[in-house]
Amino acid sequence: MIPNFRRNAIGAAVLLLAALAGAANAQTAPAPSTADDASLREVTVTGNPLGASDLIAPTTSLSGDKLLLRSESTLGETLNNLPGVSSSYFGPNASRPSIRGQDGDRIRILQNGGGAPDASALSYDHAVPVDALVTERIEVLRGPSALQYGGSAVGGVVNVIDNRIPSEPINGFGGRADLGYATGNKEKSGGVLLEGGNDRIAVHVDAFNRDSKDVSVPITLECSKPGSPWMARRICNSANQAHGGAFGGTVFFDQGWVGASVSTYRSTYGTVAEDDVTIGMKSDRQALEGEWRPGGFISSIHAKLSHTNYRHTEFEGREPGTAFSNVSNDLRLEARHRKIGNFEGLVGFSSETNRFAADGEEAFAPHSRTRSTALFLHEEYGTSWGRLSFGARTERVRVRSLGYPEDPSVTRFAVGERTFNPHSAAFGALVNLAPQWQLTSNIAYTERAPKDYELLANGPHVATAAWEVGDPTLKKEKSTGFDLGAQWKDGPNTARVNAYVTRFRNYIGLTASGRELDSEGNVAEPGTPDTLAEYLYGGVRARFTGIEANGNLRLLGADGFARMADAGTLDLEWRGDIVRAKNLDTGEPLPRIAPLRLGATLAYGNGPWTARLGFDYNAAQHRVPSVGARETDAYTLWNAAITYRMKVQRANLTWYARVDNITNKLAYSPTSILTTTVYPNAPLPGRTLKVGLRVTF
Repeated sequence: MIPNFRRNAIGAAVLLLAALAGAANAQTAPAPSTADDASLREVTVTGNPLGASDLIAPTTSLSGDKLLLRSESTLGETLNNLPGVSSSYFGPNASRPSIRGQDGDRIRILQNGGGAPDASALSYDHAVPVDALVTERIEVLRGPSALQYGGSAVGGVVNVIDNRIPSEPINGFGGRADLGYATGNKEKSGGVLLEGGNDRIAVHVDAFNRDSKDVSVPITLECSKPGSPWMARRICNSANQAHGGAFGGTVFFDQGWVGASVSTYRSTYGTVAEDDVTIGMKSDRQALEGEWRPGGFISSIHAKLSHTNYRHTEFEGREPGTAFSNVSNDLRLEARHRKIGNFEGLVGFSSETNRFAADGEEAFAPHSRTRSTALFLHEEYGTSWGRLSFGARTERVRVRSLGYPEDPSVTRFAVGERTFNPHSAAFGALVNLAPQWQLTSNIAYTERAPKDYELLANGPHVATAAWEVGDPTLKKEKSTGFDLGAQWKDGPNTARVNAYVTRFRNYIGLTASGRELDSEGNVAEPGTPDTLAEYLYGGVRARFTGIEANGNLRLLGADGFARMADAGTLDLEWRGDIVRAKNLDTGEPLPRIAPLRLGATLAYGNGPWTARLGFDYNAAQHRVPSVGARETDAYTLWNAAITYRMKVQRANLTWYARVDNITNKLAYSPTSILTTTVYPNAPLPGRTLKVGLRVTF
């Protein structure tokens, strides 16, 4: 259906860059804005359905150079260390973002505002099929977002925007090409993005390829994988190869537009939990999107429809093992009404179906079907001093277990159906205290239906070294969250701080039963070899509290403390956050919670040059459950980057170099199950240098 992008992505990038490099009359150019290579307007859309410029919910957006210099091979590591955001790090190939201490199915990952389900929330070793090489912008909304996106967004939303269906006309032709190489894992990467059109038609094409070897670390580790050295300063079985691409287009008419896209993602990577197990993943997605502006009371109707076919197989050596699949359909309709006095808003409908299957010896959840439908309302009221927002959502979720049809003799999975009716409501306020000051506040009540695996799991889960058992009688998860924020801005000087608390009445998670089970799921005597600890899904009362802050201080240049002619600008970017999560039933901390984190970066710019030097400090994490968890030590990771911009004819070239973990510090992630529960010999990557070139035209 889609050409072999693995074969063509790097070749196309090399030809393009060679042609540009051979052009005459090269000259330097002043550093353009960070949005110079983005074809989308810099308007935050996640959690902001009415397009307001001032946001009530705490949101971070990455694009241009900010995204380029942060990009990693996984979504979680790309976003790690943003305010309130950490990573579930399962080695260098699989990680999801964790927001305010919550991960898994409490964080909704979207593509262009629509659903794109996979299997990453089911297990920490399952990757998210997204690559920053062909991403225009990533938006992170922190805090409850269930009104628009359902109960799976109770912790926050990550929206990956790629412009594969252009929503605005593109007059002319342009694009972007990337090449990169990293020393720590010998990664070679490249991507090409091309767009063109006129007032009536817009077309988008992109392709990428990423190939890396085992990741270097500051400690010698054992490795039993055939063909690998027995002892090496590398994480065994951490190589990765990924490629993919997309084609999309849009037709514009007087009262709106309609577009479509097809995309594919392929990856083969080592799981690091087992020395000779790799995952072969593929995800294909087709999407339709459009908007009609009929006029009158309904100012616009926006529709999104997508179909995703996800599948991966876990190979033991060359032999295929357990296979997972998730086939989904997602529909979303929003009707925005015209402004009535100071009121404006929209009503919406969403429908999502998922067909999940796991087949093989390590299938710990049954075949299942999940269908959810929802109606939601979002309204805003503008005043001379700010803005109020409020809304509500009602859902119907049906989860049906089909057992294990591949082998009827497997009877450990329950067969049946559960129906839930979650309801959610929220209220927010933004107050302009002065031209430089804003206050924001949000309060949200959210209900989340249990996921299929939380209800139905019953089997060995190697990634967590546990035998996981679901509870078919689970009730809805209910939470109430409150957020209070303040923002100050004076030219380049900014400061933001948010404090929050979220209380759960039925927080669903895994708890150790204290029993050991054998390969058949029978209770084993203590000390019996080849057993797994039994973990049970259940609901507890829980509380999450935290503070996150970040800002920028101009030290040198216009509006800075010091002014020197032609000296450029020097900024201090600072950040910090802390979260505490507690099981109120037992009084113990919840697992895999980030400790106190502090960071700062000096950013210098002068003409075509920019340079950055910074650090990220993670305090020791001693607040862990007494059973089944390990404490982690404090560490500080230093990093640096330099960029140089030049112009060749009509193309802008950005040369860059980045060094991560400059001191080659041995560190273990406090939010990873690899280091806190299962495999203590899976550290964070060691020192690595990445060099690259981005061409925009």
